[in-house]
Amino acid sequence: MQPYAATLFLGAFLLFGVQPLAGKYALPWFGGTPAVWTTCMLFFQAMLLAGYAYSYASVRWLAPRRQAQVHLALLGLTVAVLGGRALWSGSPVAPGPEWRPAADAISTARLLALLAATLGLPFFTLSTTAPLLQSWFSRARPGVSPYRLYALSNAGSLLALLAYPFLVEPWLGRGVQAWVWAVGFLLFAAGCAVCARSMLRLEAAPVAAVEAAPDSGPAPGRGRTLAWLGLSGCASVLLLGATNQLSQDVSAGPFVWVLPLALYLLTFIIAFEREALYSRPLTALVLLLAVGGVVSATYMGGSAPLLFQVLVHSAALFSGCLLCHGELYRLRPPPRYLGAFYLWVSVGGVVGGAFVHLAAPRLFRFYLEYPLALGACCLLAALVLVRRSPGESVSRAALRFVPALLLLLVAGCLGLAIAETRPFIAAWRGFFGVVHVAETPDRDDVGHVVMLRHGVILHGYQYTHPERRMRPTTYYTPESGLGLAFAEQRRLKEAAGLPSSLRVGVLGLGVGTSAALGRSGDSFRFYEIDPRIIALAQGEGGYFSFLRDTPARVEVVEGDARLLLEQELERGQGQGFDVLAVDVFSSDSIPIHLLTEEAVAVYRKHLAPGGVLALHISSLHLDLRPVALAHARTFGLYATQVATEPSQDASPSIWLLLSPEASFSRGATFLREEDRLQRPMLTGPARARWTDERSSVLQVVRGLGVGVQGMVNEPAPTSAPVAAPAGP
Repeated sequence: MQPYAATLFLGAFLLFGVQPLAGKYALPWFGGTPAVWTTCMLFFQAMLLAGYAYSYASVRWLAPRRQAQVHLALLGLTVAVLGGRALWSGSPVAPGPEWRPAADAISTARLLALLAATLGLPFFTLSTTAPLLQSWFSRARPGVSPYRLYALSNAGSLLALLAYPFLVEPWLGRGVQAWVWAVGFLLFAAGCAVCARSMLRLEAAPVAAVEAAPDSGPAPGRGRTLAWLGLSGCASVLLLGATNQLSQDVSAGPFVWVLPLALYLLTFIIAFEREALYSRPLTALVLLLAVGGVVSATYMGGSAPLLFQVLVHSAALFSGCLLCHGELYRLRPPPRYLGAFYLWVSVGGVVGGAFVHLAAPRLFRFYLEYPLALGACCLLAALVLVRRSPGESVSRAALRFVPALLLLLVAGCLGLAIAETRPFIAAWRGFFGVVHVAETPDRDDVGHVVMLRHGVILHGYQYTHPERRMRPTTYYTPESGLGLAFAEQRRLKEAAGLPSSLRVGVLGLGVGTSAALGRSGDSFRFYEIDPRIIALAQGEGGYFSFLRDTPARVEVVEGDARLLLEQELERGQGQGFDVLAVDVFSSDSIPIHLLTEEAVAVYRKHLAPGGVLALHISSLHLDLRPVALAHARTFGLYATQVATEPSQDASPSIWLLLSPEASFSRGATFLREEDRLQRPMLTGPARARWTDERSSVLQVVRGLGVGVQGMVNEPAPTSAPVAAPAGP
C-alpha cells in the first residue's frame, strides 16, 4: 500500500500546490480581480473532469496491463513537454511574454487558453491519479477499501494549500516555485511507474470474475447519479461564492483563495475517512449558527470586522460543504463503480463552477449564488433532519423538527437581509466585479447625492444640486492627500516662475471626482480597466458629470493601467506627469501587481522632473504603509502621509505622497511635522517589499502584518532621505 499512498499524496500535493502559483502568474496580466481565480478554478475543475473521464474510460475498457502502458506513455509525454518548455522558455510552467494580453483585450477565453497552453497537460496527468491509482489498488489488494486513499489524497491537497500562503509565497519567488514543482512532478512520475509495474505483472481478471466480486452490488440508478451531481455542484457553488465574497473585500490572491479551498478539502477528508465522522445533527447545528452569523455580517456591511467576516463565512462554507460531502459519501457505490462515482462528482464540480463564472453574471447583478447555495444547504439539512430512520418513533423524530424549522427560518432571514441591504438605482456585474449606483434622500444640510459603490466600498459620489455639483468629495477634497499634491506642485511651479497648470495621471477612474480639482490649463489622463465604470463616469444614465463639467482637459484610456503604461514606454511615449495618482481598489480589494516595485519603477518613468507619486492606501482591513514606505526606501523618495477625517464632503482616507524633493509639502501648513521628513523604522523591512516575484497579503492584514514600528528624527544614511508617516 505504501507506493500507492505516497504517490497519491504527492500527486494531490502537486495538483493543488500549482493552482495558486498559476493564479499568481495570471493575476498581473488579467486585471488582478477576483474573477481571475474563478476562471482558474473553472479551468482546474474542467481538467479534473477530463482526468477522471480518462481514468473511467481506461478502467472500463482497457485491461490492467494496457492501462499501465497507456498511463506510462502519458507520463513520459508530460515529462518531455515540461523539459521542452524549460529549455525553450526558461521555466517549466511559467507563461511566456507572448501570452500577455493587450491592455484592452483581457478576456476569460484568453486566460483559459493561457492556462491550457502552460499547465494543461501536466495538470491533466495529475488529475488522473486519484481514481486510476485507487482502481489499481482495488485490483492489487481486493477486499481492502480504497476510499481511505481518497481521504489521504485530499490530505495532501490540504497540506499544499496551507503551506502556500505561510511557507511558500512569502519566501519563494514564482520562478523558484515553478522549478521546485517540476522536480516534485518527476518524483511523482517515478512513483506512478512503480505502481504501474504491479499492473504490468497482473493478469487480467475474467469479466465474469469481476461481475461476481463480493463488492459488485447493483449499478447506481439515475436518481442516485443525479444526487451525486447535485450535491457536488452545490458544494462547488458554495466554495466559489465564499471565495468571491472574501476576495472583493481583501485582495484577489493566494492568501484569500487558499482558506475556502482548504476548508472545502477538509470536508472531503472528514466525510470520506469514515462515515462515523459525519454527524447530521451536529453539522446542521453548525450550519444554523454560521448562516445566522452571515445574516448579521450582511446587515453590518463594510463595518463588519474582518475576523468576524472570515469566521462566519468560513463556518458557513465548512458546514455546508460537510453536509453535501457527508451525504455524498453515504450515497457512494461499491468500489466497482468507483470511476463512475468520481466522474459524476467531478461533473458536478464543473457544473457548479460554470454556473458561478458563466451563468451567474448573466442572471444576477450581485453575488447572489453564495446566499442561494447557503439557502439550498439549509433546505437539505432540514430535509435530512426530519427524515425518519427505519423503526424510529414519530415522537423521537419530532425532536429534530425544531432545528429543521429554524434552518428554514434563518435561510429566509438571509434572503431578507440580502434584499434590504441592496438598495440601488442600477447595478451591473462583470469580470471586474459588482458595481451599483445608489442615492440618498434629500436632506437640508447635504442635499440629494448619487453614489457609486464597488462591492461594499464607496467609490465616489456627486451632489445633484447645481451649486454643489462640482464640489470635490470623498477621497479627493482639497484637504485630501491628492488635493495636497496638486496644491504643492502648483506652489513649487509658481516659485520657479513656471505656469501652475498640471499634467495629472490617475490610475482608477471611479466617478471622476478627482477631475473636480482641475483648473483651466490642466490635463487629466485616466486609466480604467472596467468599461462599465468608464461609461458611468462619462455620463451614461445621467448620474455623474465630473468629467464633462471640469474646466481641465480630460482623456480616458481603457485597459489595465500597468500594461498601458508599459506599452506607452515601449513606444517612447512617457507622459511626464506632475502628479500620478494610484487609486486602484476594487471594492476593498487591491490589485497587487499595481503596487509592486516593478510597477512603481514604471510609474517613476512617467513622472516629470519633481513629479509626485500619490498612493491611495485607505483600506478597512489592510495596512499598506509598510509596502509604500519600502518603495520610498528603495527608490530614495521622501514620503508624506495625509490622513483626512470624515466631514460633510470628505470620506476618511489615507494618502502617501512620494516625491524626490525634500521641500515637497513644506507649504502645507495644516500638516503635522511628524507626518513628513522622518525616517521609518520598519520591523523586517525586507518582508514589506512587494515585487512581481514575491508578495503576500498576509504581511499587511491589520494585526498580522509588518507594521510601522516607530519614528525617529535622525537623518537617513542614504543620499536621499526617506520620509515616513506617523502611525494613526
